[in-house]
Amino acid sequence: MTAAPLTVVVVGGVAGGMSAATRLRRLDESAHIVVFERGPEVSYANCGLPYYVGGVIEDRQALLLQTPASLHRRFRLDVRVRHEVERIDTTAKVVEVVDHGSGRRITQPYDRLILATGARPRRDEPDAVTPTRSLRTVEDADVIEAALTRPGLPVVVVGGGYTGLEAVENLVARGASVTLVQRGEQLLAPLDVEMAAPILAEVRAHGVDVRLGVRVQEVAATGVTLSDGSVVPAEFIVDASGVIPEVGLASAAGIRIGATGGIAVDASCRTSAPDVFAVGDGVEKQDLIGGGEALITMAGLANRHGRLVADVIAGRQEAARPAVGTGIVQVFGVAAAKAGWSEKQLRAAGRDFYAVHVHPASHAGYYPGSETLSMKLLADPASDRILGVQIVGRDGVDKRVDVVATAMQAGLPAAELAHLELAYAPQFGSAKDAVNILGSVAENTRTGTTPSLQWHELDDAVAAGATLIDVRSPAEFAAGAIPGARSIPLDELRERIDELPAGPLVVHCQVGLRGHVATRLLLQHGREVRNLDGGYRTWCDATGASR
Repeated sequence: MTAAPLTVVVVGGVAGGMSAATRLRRLDESAHIVVFERGPEVSYANCGLPYYVGGVIEDRQALLLQTPASLHRRFRLDVRVRHEVERIDTTAKVVEVVDHGSGRRITQPYDRLILATGARPRRDEPDAVTPTRSLRTVEDADVIEAALTRPGLPVVVVGGGYTGLEAVENLVARGASVTLVQRGEQLLAPLDVEMAAPILAEVRAHGVDVRLGVRVQEVAATGVTLSDGSVVPAEFIVDASGVIPEVGLASAAGIRIGATGGIAVDASCRTSAPDVFAVGDGVEKQDLIGGGEALITMAGLANRHGRLVADVIAGRQEAARPAVGTGIVQVFGVAAAKAGWSEKQLRAAGRDFYAVHVHPASHAGYYPGSETLSMKLLADPASDRILGVQIVGRDGVDKRVDVVATAMQAGLPAAELAHLELAYAPQFGSAKDAVNILGSVAENTRTGTTPSLQWHELDDAVAAGATLIDVRSPAEFAAGAIPGARSIPLDELRERIDELPAGPLVVHCQVGLRGHVATRLLLQHGREVRNLDGGYRTWCDATGASR
């Protein structure tokens, strides 16, 4: 006797839901697959929305990846937009749905249910006289785009994360006068302060009024009042203050919600309810570094987990890999990327780590267009396991963070980065790639070959009696120096060792390489010495000093 075809209901489209639905169809031609999406679009490029606002993406239709009609033609999916699932009965295995087009209510049974309800803006859009939108849907983008009626229109963007920065760049491209309001003391909170500093400098260099450490306290007809009492003009507000998991439907059905606030799932994305799965931004993921559960809202994970659920429903044994949270953003030509944990996270968790900063060239320096990268690696001092990486620069950021993220997933120790065989031609990299340099410095740091000092440890070291030696050229020193530093250029150091005062030394150069050479030289002359990790450039970024 032939088994009856499965009925699979998917709640929510876009990345997770549509990946699950289309993958399942490729595995099971007989399944009855129904997708309910409460919005007007079921499959769109939400990561492209800021660039539609900015005019980079000119054709609105390019954002609409699939329609209910195209999905039915190719995959025989029953896709119903403007249909909202209002209740799940996990005992009877039915969902109750309202059709917002007709007002009709229906009950749809299921054999398997996939929740892809995503996340919602952290704050509901206020009923204020100043129009306010998030930037998560095509409708949001349409409203913002239509509001940009003239050059110089004052717009306030709330939130300095990935979406907020993309919104800022594209609003500036449209001629808006933009104020960026960030509750924290830095932009891009996932990064450490010294790594986020170049982004702040770039945003301000493009005329954006950045307000840090404040929040919107009151919205009026002509602007917003901030928590420091200042008033900022605004005829439109873009709310990019973050998202929270959309779990109301699951919670009301008795499905377990995890400690992070996301839907709790096992390694195969099963929820606590029988035959109910969940994927996407509203779901907890296992964190590779901490081992526990975390909220990681990345489109790539939603796509992969949607595919995984389809495999499991089709009878395959699959488990989600722990996530490293690899992400990247670009604003005004400067890109910032991160994978794994930051130093802030490691300190808060009480984890042991060591850190290295390097500033290599994006490709061979003699080939035109080479740019300086800022790279930070965090690793475990006992196992040399890579715990995190942050990279900022104008060129080559994406491929470097991808290499290190892959190494993290593969379990390669930090020192092994020095031995990776990476593609080289002068327009793409250097014979010793930036990632190789990162690994070499990590190995020197962990083994004590080059004892190092972090930028935030320098003041205490000097207060304890260390002498700071600047081994850059006299011209570099004259152009800007760390207060209290003594100038002895590297090429003169051997002949001038006798001039060095007794006691511990800290040496530094511009980015760390000459400091490394000086440290090795002085160690072999019996001196107690440490190299200021990342050199003058990292110190400037961290302290806000001009380079």
